[in-house]
Amino acid sequence: MTTTSGRPADDALRPAVPPDAAPAPVRAVAMSPLRRGVQLVLGLLVFGASMAMMLHANQGAMPWSVLDQGIVGRTGLAYGWVVLGISVLVMLAWIPLRQRPGIGTVANIILLSLVIDPALWLLEVVMPDPALAPSIGLALGGIVLNGLGTAAYVGARLGPGPRDGLMTGAVRLTGWPVWLVKTVIEVTVVVIGVLLGGTFGWATVAFALGVGPVVQLGVRWFAPSGLVARR
Repeated sequence: MTTTSGRPADDALRPAVPPDAAPAPVRAVAMSPLRRGVQLVLGLLVFGASMAMMLHANQGAMPWSVLDQGIVGRTGLAYGWVVLGISVLVMLAWIPLRQRPGIGTVANIILLSLVIDPALWLLEVVMPDPALAPSIGLALGGIVLNGLGTAAYVGARLGPGPRDGLMTGAVRLTGWPVWLVKTVIEVTVVVIGVLLGGTFGWATVAFALGVGPVVQLGVRWFAPSGLVARR
């Protein structure tokens, strides 16, 4: 069909668009420095509180805590020194993964060491020797809060903690989804910890298998651009 001037009609010039074509991707808005800083601190506080909740529940420690306990039992070192030593060793694994530490990495080591003991003390005051039902609630709540705290502080993109830097580095290297990489790491750590004599229970299994999907869910709110920067 042509117009009176001999040119094709305007509709003929427009390319056909399938009715089910996907809309153009929306560019994510970068987080402000203030939000990133607040999200980092709050995420780490929640992360530390979740660790204390699972320890106080006594239904099985978190995978990395199982490893910590196993080494403490074998060496007699203080818990804090073991956590610090493992952090340094894990950061050495960053080298082949080409991970770089940031302010979030340092904040992770400092804030977690400051939060855990007061959180444990508070739980002991509020809920001394919890019965089975409250213990189960503490353990499950710890798993959910840990996953959300991880997504929050890593999603701030100010540098992951030593252990989560291992996760994000593996995500970038392998291209696997976050939940799969997180689960593989947690299961491996807990097996080593149990062999060393760390505390193992149903909550350990639930954490190792469940925290990855919680992190993946939290990414939607706290890391709209993803946990790792695209190169």
